[in-house]
Amino acid sequence: MSDPIILYENMRTVVYVPFYLAIERGDWAAAGIDVSVQTSPNTPETAQGLIDGRADVSWGGPMRVMLHHDKDRECPLVCFAQVVARDPSILVGRVPNERFRFADLVGQRVGAMTEVPTPWMTLQDDVRRAGVDLDCIQWTKDQSMAENAAALRAGELDVAQVFEPHVDALVQSGEGHIWHRCAVRGDSSWTSFYTTRSFTQEQPDTCRALVRGIERALAVLHEDSATTIAEAVIGYFPDLTTESLARMIDGYRSSGLWPRSTELPAEAFVRLKSAMISGGLISHDPPYDRLVVTDLPE
Repeated sequence: MSDPIILYENMRTVVYVPFYLAIERGDWAAAGIDVSVQTSPNTPETAQGLIDGRADVSWGGPMRVMLHHDKDRECPLVCFAQVVARDPSILVGRVPNERFRFADLVGQRVGAMTEVPTPWMTLQDDVRRAGVDLDCIQWTKDQSMAENAAALRAGELDVAQVFEPHVDALVQSGEGHIWHRCAVRGDSSWTSFYTTRSFTQEQPDTCRALVRGIERALAVLHEDSATTIAEAVIGYFPDLTTESLARMIDGYRSSGLWPRSTELPAEAFVRLKSAMISGGLISHDPPYDRLVVTDLPE
C-alpha cells in the first residue's frame, strides 16, 4: 500500500454521498491506497491547500480550478474523474408549478445560492439561454440556503434555489414545491478530483486508485436501494433521518446527478466554463486539455 495521502473534503453535503460511501465501504483501501480524508476549513482553501502543499488531492468543482487558472495562467491545478455530473441545485416555489418555464421567474422574488459561485453561474446562464431578461427577476443574492428556505416559509421569497436537505424539508412540511431540478441541464462537470499536475505525474498509481475506488462506490450507488445507501452514510448527517436521506438520494439519483462513468467529457467541461464566462466569474477561456487529465500516465 502507498504512503498515506491527504484528501480534502470540499464541504459536507448530500451531493457528495459517493465519497462518503467509498470511505465507509473501504473502497480506497481495497484499491491499495491509504487515504486520510480531512474537511477543508472553507471552499477557497480546498484548492489553495493543494497549491500550498497542505493536502494532496481534493474533491470539488472544476469551477474552482478554472477560477485559479483565470487569476494565474501558470496555475498547476488539474482535474481528473467526474464524480458528480449534474447540477444539484433545485428551484423550490411557495406554490405548485408542475409545468415550469424560466419565464415563470419574471417578476418573482428569487433567492439565489451564495455558499459557492457555481449554482448562480449556471442558473443565470440557463435563464439567459431561455431568452429571459435577468433584470426582470427580483433576485436576492446575499443569503445562505438556510436563509432562503426560511424566507420562502415566511413569504419573503417566491422561489428559492437550494440543495438538499433544504428541498426535502420544505416539501415534506408542505411549505415548498419543486419547480425545477437544475440537473435537467445535463452534464456540466459539477465535481471531480483535482490536484497539481506534478502530483498526477509523480503519483499516477495513487490517482488511478482513487478513481478505481470511487468507481466501485458509484456502481453500488446505482445498484443498491436508496435506503441501503442512506443507512451506510447516515453517520455523516446526524441531523437527518435515514428515511429523509433516502428520499434525497432517490431524487438526486433519478435526476442523473451521479454518473456511471468517471470520464469527464469535454462537452460537460465546456458547458460549465461557458456559464462562468457568461456570468463574468472568469474572463480567460482555458482549454480542456490543459485543465483536465484524461489519461493518467503509466
